[in-house]
Amino acid sequence: MKGWTRAHLRHLLRMFRFDRYPAKAVYESLGDDFFMALAPGWLNLGLWEGQGDATEALSAPQRLVETLCEPLPTGGVILDVANGLGMQDLVVAERLRPRRLIALNLSEFQLNAGRERLDRVRALPVAGDAVALPIATGAIDGLLCVEAAFHFPSRAAFFTEARRVLRPGGVLSLSDILMPRKAHDPRELMAGATSLRFWGLHLDVVAGPVEIEELLRAAGFVDVVVETCGTAVFDPVLRYERQRLRALDGVPRAQAWAARLMISQWELLRRRGMLEYVIVQALAP
Repeated sequence: MKGWTRAHLRHLLRMFRFDRYPAKAVYESLGDDFFMALAPGWLNLGLWEGQGDATEALSAPQRLVETLCEPLPTGGVILDVANGLGMQDLVVAERLRPRRLIALNLSEFQLNAGRERLDRVRALPVAGDAVALPIATGAIDGLLCVEAAFHFPSRAAFFTEARRVLRPGGVLSLSDILMPRKAHDPRELMAGATSLRFWGLHLDVVAGPVEIEELLRAAGFVDVVVETCGTAVFDPVLRYERQRLRALDGVPRAQAWAARLMISQWELLRRRGMLEYVIVQALAP
């Protein structure tokens, strides 16, 4: 685990002054060896079957991606939007055997960090914006987005772009973190505001499952299914990370303190019904 870096400092500055893409600074700050990652190369929170046991931490991130792959077509052109460090593309390639796999990411740092993995499955790396996809209309058979839409400048714009690039009959499959309501008291306000700032989010990220379904239908999607699954994501991962931090060595004190604070705030938000996780699928008619 490295000490403080320039990327960390840029992240801190973004907490006080947003630009259009604060998430780029956030994930470059986390780097390719984030000490809170469930397994090397993974950044998602995982889909858990148990209560947060350490033996499941290695499999939960992969299980999430495997679940999101289930509704997507095999043998077609697959677009992975915000592909992280490329670990999920190994799973996509194995599960879907795509004719072409496109890995899109706003961060060239992440694309470069995952280059070996992308090369292994002959995925095409593309530096691009999720709300202005550099993809031809109707060129995609299946679009995957793992735990990233809450970072985009506009979910509505992303859904519109996803609908544009999908061919008729194409499938959108994604997971997303939701904040279903705004704060009602000072504790909720503090926990929510700190989380929003740390992750570079704006207040328009506040949305519940119903709003997500409405946005997808407004973008032209049909057969929309929004499944809440916070009990299989947030509850076990927070329990696991809380236990893990007690025994973690070699982490700079300030970063360990920040991680404990974030977990405490997420636990509060979760108890108060302000933090939810969804798995979504929709069809382009």
